[in-house]
Amino acid sequence: MADLTAVAATNLDKALASEAGKSAAVVARDGMLRQTVIALREGTRLGAHNSPPAASLQVLVGKVRVEIGESQQGVFSAGEIWVLTHERHSVLALEDAVFLLTTVTSTGEGSHS
Repeated sequence: MADLTAVAATNLDKALASEAGKSAAVVARDGMLRQTVIALREGTRLGAHNSPPAASLQVLVGKVRVEIGESQQGVFSAGEIWVLTHERHSVLALEDAVFLLTTVTSTGEGSHS
């Protein structure tokens, strides 16, 4: 069992110290289910990527914006959870941020792009 508060703090410290401004740790894995804590320093972006068959983002610390090309899916703050788009998207940290990314990695349908 992972202590999300501790994992979030550790990864935020790593992201702040990292030249890339990010850090991640898988905290749960069960068949097709993956949960990953991702920390981003303010202004750091996870580049555009394809969406898995199903995913949610729960912000633990700070604020992030999910972007689809030049538009945005939304801005999410600590305590909020959101089902992610099935379109290719990126994530930008508007503040130092940590979020729990929950994904279903396979359903036989392939990823969305």
